[in-house]
Amino acid sequence: MELGVATFADVVVDAATGAGVSPAQRLRNLVEEAVLADELGLDVFGLGEHHRPDFAVSSPAVALAALAERTTRIRLTSAVTVLSSDDPVRVFQDFATLDLLSGGRAEIMAGRGSFIESFPLFGYALEDYDELFAEKLDLLLALRAAERVTWSGRHRAPLRDIGVYPRPLQDPLPVWVAVGGTPSSVVRAATLGLPLTVAIIGGAPAAFVPLVDLYRDAAREAGRDPRELPVAINSHTYVAASSRQAADEFFPPYAAMMTRIGRERGWGPMTRQAFEALRSPGGALLVGSPEEVVEKLLAQHELFGHQRFVAQTAVGSLPHAQAMRSIELYGTEVAPVVREEVRRRTTPAAGAPVP
Repeated sequence: MELGVATFADVVVDAATGAGVSPAQRLRNLVEEAVLADELGLDVFGLGEHHRPDFAVSSPAVALAALAERTTRIRLTSAVTVLSSDDPVRVFQDFATLDLLSGGRAEIMAGRGSFIESFPLFGYALEDYDELFAEKLDLLLALRAAERVTWSGRHRAPLRDIGVYPRPLQDPLPVWVAVGGTPSSVVRAATLGLPLTVAIIGGAPAAFVPLVDLYRDAAREAGRDPRELPVAINSHTYVAASSRQAADEFFPPYAAMMTRIGRERGWGPMTRQAFEALRSPGGALLVGSPEEVVEKLLAQHELFGHQRFVAQTAVGSLPHAQAMRSIELYGTEVAPVVREEVRRRTTPAAGAPVP
């Protein structure tokens, strides 16, 4: 199983302590996180796109290009590209350029986004939310399929036998679809034969099993082999030497972030009781000792049989040193155990028929 790290590059100031970093410092920290993940042998580094004052990255491809020059093997992906409010031609060109710079390590994770700031910023109507994503994903896939493209839609000027350059090293350039729980998006990804990323931010992972089952069933109905369509899970993760240390260090920045976002969406504040429930064996948070995080990752694999897990670690005002230590423990004490156990579970016994 592939194991990676993702971040939104938060620049929030801790209201209690006044601690925080500037966007410039946060981007420098971001480079250090990616370099460490690469050195540890982790498989993928993802970077979110936001258009808000509390996040440092509005253009993942630009930041990922900087990471490409400081890393050697780790795959570099958006997490996510808000395709509904972007131009697929520019998205393709940006990530094709990233692919060339990185020696074939670029990926696009396309999603509709969890915030809406980009829609008025780029002149799109929220009532076209789903139609925009479907149409722009169609164009993005057409761009990666052929050098010269003829295409038309409702929300963008048509293309008539126009070449789009540069072309990436990878053929095709990987495109994943990221979802938070919308069944129609899951069916769309399966029908198109695109890998799926499921963000499990709250609740119980077991509640998402029907969504992954739907994805694989829809793939079969579309005449595709689900075994050839990878599934990734993305969850908040924090690893420390002990369970209590992990909880005590991660709770303040996590609770502040979730409470701040919750005010915008009508949620109640994040309490320590709710946090402890989320990090219990059946909850969405992977926050604990290396042994606890291994156990939860393997429990998730029992549920989903997924091929990739991406840990969102550096959240809110979490100090950089703590984020780096968490990535280090994840890479040195969690990843090797999980990979070996998943390999053991998925390797047929000698003499057993191959499914």
